[in-house]
Amino acid sequence: MQWKNSAQRYGHLSVLLHWGVAITVYGMFALGLWMVSLGYYDVWYHRAPEIHKSIGILLFIVLAVRMIWRWLSPPPPALSTYSRFTRISAALAHWLLYGILFAILITGYFISTANGQAISVFGWFDVPATVTDGAEQADTAGTVHLYLAWSVVVLSALHALAALKHHFFDKDATLKRMLGMKP
Repeated sequence: MQWKNSAQRYGHLSVLLHWGVAITVYGMFALGLWMVSLGYYDVWYHRAPEIHKSIGILLFIVLAVRMIWRWLSPPPPALSTYSRFTRISAALAHWLLYGILFAILITGYFISTANGQAISVFGWFDVPATVTDGAEQADTAGTVHLYLAWSVVVLSALHALAALKHHFFDKDATLKRMLGMKP
């Protein structure tokens, strides 16, 4: 079992982090859309946001681990068949995805702590409120959070379509490498 990345493919830890984050982000997006539609007297009106916040904090930790792992075990180099445009756009898309994900999590933190209360992560530990400015902070961060969430969904969908294009049309090893398979 290959845990670290090699020159030919991604290791199992990178694959696990990649797909785990992807599934979690789409789940959080769906949860976020659902919970803003709930009425005040719905049983999930208070529960859903607490779950959303807890998963968001854990996702922040996982993303930090992912960035450290990327430094410790660099990704495989781009395939020699990639054009200059493909290399640049792929690198830009990856860094944009990371940046947007961190920005989503930070704005979520600002929404959740605007009232000065810490975030309880499933009752395991609390993340204290550091910057509190009440309703204005929550409203501004909420608007940014929403647009960033849509941005990451659109960008990640384009990212997935690009991987499928590489697999089905270019017939190269891009997707196989991200699945941890031998090219």
